[in-house]
Amino acid sequence: MRTVDTYNFAGKKALVRVDFNVPLDADYRITDDTRIRAAVPTIQKILSDGGAVILMSHLGRPKSGPEEKYSLRHLVDRLSSEFNTNVKFAADCIGPEAAQLAQELQPGEILLLENLRFHKEEEKGDPDFARELAQLGDVYVNDAFGTAHREHASTAVIARYFPNDKVMGYVMHAELDNARRVLDNVERPYTAIMGGAKISDKIQIIEKLMDRVDNLLIGGGMSYTFVKADGGQIGSSLVEADKVDLAARLIAMAKEKGVNLMIPVDSIIADEFSNDANVDTSLSHHIKPMWMGLDIGPNAREMYADVIRDSKTILWNGPMGVFEMSNFSVGTEAIADAVVDATRRGAYSLIGGGDSAAAVNKFGYADRVSYVSTGGGALLEYMEGKTLPGVAAIERDDY
Repeated sequence: MRTVDTYNFAGKKALVRVDFNVPLDADYRITDDTRIRAAVPTIQKILSDGGAVILMSHLGRPKSGPEEKYSLRHLVDRLSSEFNTNVKFAADCIGPEAAQLAQELQPGEILLLENLRFHKEEEKGDPDFARELAQLGDVYVNDAFGTAHREHASTAVIARYFPNDKVMGYVMHAELDNARRVLDNVERPYTAIMGGAKISDKIQIIEKLMDRVDNLLIGGGMSYTFVKADGGQIGSSLVEADKVDLAARLIAMAKEKGVNLMIPVDSIIADEFSNDANVDTSLSHHIKPMWMGLDIGPNAREMYADVIRDSKTILWNGPMGVFEMSNFSVGTEAIADAVVDATRRGAYSLIGGGDSAAAVNKFGYADRVSYVSTGGGALLEYMEGKTLPGVAAIERDDY
């Protein structure tokens, strides 16, 4: 792989695509700096070589042009503190100011560009926009795995303008390394835990895993589509009516392939979608009318934990319930406990980004599992066997 370790940045201006899409509160304070901390080793490598760093990222989903709540200006103080230097800021990612600041940048200095997505050309993958960005630096570094599945100007197209000077950062390299660990030569038993709201988001990865895993544990809102496909009564639980036949096919496929596909035997149910709702426990196949399942139940927690603790390789993507509400976070925390326990016993555990990563961070378990991915969507697409434009742009000369 072409990584930062293979490149000497002395005297170079490195244009680094990072994923600083961090959550901000109403006062624009960072509430979770995980993604910033993840990028630090790559930035430090460039600086220690004697290079200068030009950081570019997106933040949020601005609709049309600049919006204060999505300005990367709010990250300047945090970055200045991290690197013990006065991080410079360009109020636009292209244009005369950005060009001048980049030109004047000295070795050891850091420049942060304004939100790339304030320009529609970023998401369109516009080559002229990519070329203007490229003119700011001497070498391109992609360390934004979370956007590697997007063929945007800054994540893929820009690499064309650095045919001999393009590498991936430590985050990107680690993400690919860890994804490959659950794809190739895994130690068995291999258990995949799939949760989240919708089965439609996970169809391809579930189908792909059928040929790889020993156990497939289903949780979250998507589990009720499986329960309905299995003949259950699910009350007013979340269901994708047009995916019930698909869920039935996946259940049959698991039996045919000898995969232990588990659906929660019981659920924590509520009479409304609220942490203040009336709560009860029910068999998942017999949920009362007008009640909805919002978490896996105590028996499901125990059964799932037993399987996880006996596993040697674990992939977890998606929570078991509405973990943001305290009354429905118990199932997700129980799964996290079991994954941590299995990891302590020697299992390899990969937490697949998105809400799973948020849950692990919330419970304080991030440093007690093998790896927490920063890119949920990118990880899933990579595991589905799809080409990630952001990776191909670095690895292939013909991209």
